[in-house]
Amino acid sequence: MNLPADLLSQDLISRVLDEARQLLVTPGIRVSDPEALRLLKDSGAEINDDIVHISDELIQKALTTVPHEFDLFNRNGQPAVHYGGDTLQFDPGSCAPHFLDPETGEHRNSTSADLINIIKVTEMLPEFAAQSTAVVCHDAPKESGDVHRLQLVLEYSNKPVVTGAFSSQGIRPMIGLLTAHAGSAGALRAKPRAIFDVCPSPPLHWTDFACRCLIELGRAGIPVEMVSMPLAGATAPVTLIGAVTQHAAESLTGIVIHQLASPGAPIVWGGAPAIFDMRTGAAPMGAIETAMICAAYARVGKSLGLPTHAYLCASDSKALDAQAGMESGMTVLLGVMAGINMISGAGMLDFLNCFSLEKLVLDAEAIAMAQRLLIGIDTPQSSLALGTFAQIGLTADFLKLKETRQLFRQEQHLPSSVIDRASLRTWQESGNQDAARRTKDRVKELLMQYNKPLG
Repeated sequence: MNLPADLLSQDLISRVLDEARQLLVTPGIRVSDPEALRLLKDSGAEINDDIVHISDELIQKALTTVPHEFDLFNRNGQPAVHYGGDTLQFDPGSCAPHFLDPETGEHRNSTSADLINIIKVTEMLPEFAAQSTAVVCHDAPKESGDVHRLQLVLEYSNKPVVTGAFSSQGIRPMIGLLTAHAGSAGALRAKPRAIFDVCPSPPLHWTDFACRCLIELGRAGIPVEMVSMPLAGATAPVTLIGAVTQHAAESLTGIVIHQLASPGAPIVWGGAPAIFDMRTGAAPMGAIETAMICAAYARVGKSLGLPTHAYLCASDSKALDAQAGMESGMTVLLGVMAGINMISGAGMLDFLNCFSLEKLVLDAEAIAMAQRLLIGIDTPQSSLALGTFAQIGLTADFLKLKETRQLFRQEQHLPSSVIDRASLRTWQESGNQDAARRTKDRVKELLMQYNKPLG
């Protein structure tokens, strides 16, 4: 696959990895979990209190055991998502505390009913290979919220799920739930249905909670998606390349801890970085520089032969407006052109704080267009155009040709009713509906078509 969004040269990638390794020696990285510290000490790392100095030898050893590719499986035990190589998949954004009410336009607390509707719509959209635990369910007890969200996805979807825990108390019950659905710990290890986001804390800190997730998920054979979140200018260097280098240092540390706990367990080079907006103090996920950091760190991960992930296709707008479409479309396109294996973030507004079902279906259209771009221009006939003109000369009767009927669906992506390509007159006669109105109708249509999985 030709990847036009290679923002880093090979020389610059080498410099990023070299400086990241140097950071792990001086100043080192903070690790707060006792068992992770023990694993690191037993492997020969130098430790002063909770500051760990990781040698290049330890890094190289971990990189030799980490898998370069793996699968997630659906409810029926079939591979449905492949991490690694040139594969490209999408899932909705995760864990938004708010939901955009389609009738009032207000951001309100999200509920279990909202999550169920998100699952149903995502299930009906082929652009999404996986589900996510997309919102916080404020109507569920906080202490069981992690398990509750995962249970709803497993109940209402056939697809794999991208998820995560908010606390160390939540991770074991979630593993237990997945084990019960798989039938046994061995079956879960052989055919994992979920991958968990695990986040270090910038700058250069693996907390007790994050380490516990790395260790326990690794030992259960459940894939981990590292989500390093350097904030360029606030919790990371202000330069984009500085943030990419910090991301590499945090991710290399995660791989070392994870592989020491369970050599050969699957882990992904992922993230959700952003720039720090100096005017507002916000972390804009729709900024082009945020997408550039993602494309760049993914290139670093690919140079190591690792599966990659990024948080793109989100917007900082508070409504389903032109800004939402522009930011989501631009960032998803850059992510696709960078060859990132899994892209999360569709459906999200307000710096990842709000989920919109209407935005989810609009984002699906942008994703489908980007996927069509990646297919490229093919040569389905023996000649490029000579054979066609030999049949019709200069008559312009292309619509009458058999090849036109046979090939137009292959050559053209046909969008859903969300995208308006009608004439002005037809558009006016159908009620002058804008994209926001059409997305509402599309959501209702998909919810009506949904059927709950059996069993």
